[in-house]
Amino acid sequence: MSRLEKIFLNKYFVTVLWFGLSLAAVIKQVAHGHFNNYFIYKYVFINLTHQQNLYNPQPYYFDTNHYGPLFGLLIAPFSYLPDGFGAILWVLFNAAILYWAIWQLPFTINQRLAVLLICAHELMTAAFAVQFNPSMAAIIILSFVFVNRKQDMWATLLIVAGTMIKLYGIVGLAFFFFSKDKLRFIWTFIMWSVILFVLPMAISSPQFVVQSYHDWYVSLAHKNGENTISTMQDISVMGMIRRIFKYPQLSNAIVILPGMLLFATAYLRIKEFGNTHFRLLLLASTLIFTVIFSTGSESPTYIIAFTGVAIWFMNLDRPVIGFEVFLLVFALLITSLSPSDLFPKYINKHYIKPYAFKALPCFVIWLRIIYETLTRKFNSQSAVAPVAVQ
Repeated sequence: MSRLEKIFLNKYFVTVLWFGLSLAAVIKQVAHGHFNNYFIYKYVFINLTHQQNLYNPQPYYFDTNHYGPLFGLLIAPFSYLPDGFGAILWVLFNAAILYWAIWQLPFTINQRLAVLLICAHELMTAAFAVQFNPSMAAIIILSFVFVNRKQDMWATLLIVAGTMIKLYGIVGLAFFFFSKDKLRFIWTFIMWSVILFVLPMAISSPQFVVQSYHDWYVSLAHKNGENTISTMQDISVMGMIRRIFKYPQLSNAIVILPGMLLFATAYLRIKEFGNTHFRLLLLASTLIFTVIFSTGSESPTYIIAFTGVAIWFMNLDRPVIGFEVFLLVFALLITSLSPSDLFPKYINKHYIKPYAFKALPCFVIWLRIIYETLTRKFNSQSAVAPVAVQ
């Protein structure tokens, strides 16, 4: 290992970089009073306890809430803190959850560190927005990890919690076929659904929580329509098509349904379900699919997809080929660095944002993953091979 590799794959260096970038980002936002998302989150808890509509416009912040009632319980401890301090701890909490989730992956230590390095800048983008998305990425990853460890009760808890918080968590059901005890998976899923549906009622009321889920559905339906006319959202495959071809009336179903069919082709390889490499490939596909086929995707959402990109790259057969390295570099430049000052502002302003090109590298990599799931020959060993570039 070269001296440079020893530095970049040093656990202390990577850990400091991971938390340091996010900390610097949120401190800057707090100092300038730019942490509106935190107020949205905080008032989910406050409005839940006061039984005030969770999805109506509020005088305390801009935009509207799009998280489920259960989210109020998650944000509750932070809501009692001074706002700036609460926002900083919230960002660090999200960074810590994703850090821990990545550390649970069935990779070597160096590969886990490499995943953290690849994702560190994208995590900082989420931190600038004081976003929950790092934890959503962690929920999806840990759903996979617990199924992989035959701990279905914890997997289904996370899947249900993620779904009731932001809907994205439902994609954890993609790992159902990896479960060794599918009946246990099903009954624990039902059990947690009931428990987590009722839980917010402990600080509110049954009638209000039931009404809130109806209001949530209405707000998400309305938001879906608004997303297609915003350059800050719909950073997706559908968004690219709408903007490149100037076809705003494009139906999401025309793109999403073929995408779902392509995603589902992985399940044709039943004999590979027990192979760790194959499972990691499906995890990467799930993380990327969740974002690139969602009209609600915005720049900070891409920490979810980019974690999938990093997992895909570290799960490749070694030595990797030049095209695979190119795809990673392409994603680092266009998806991760384009919103930053390290990227030419003119290109970002006139090409990347207007045409939702932040989604392009992830889409290309996702197609590559689909190809791999159908054609890759998986060896009988479950351990992941060491890194080597050809």
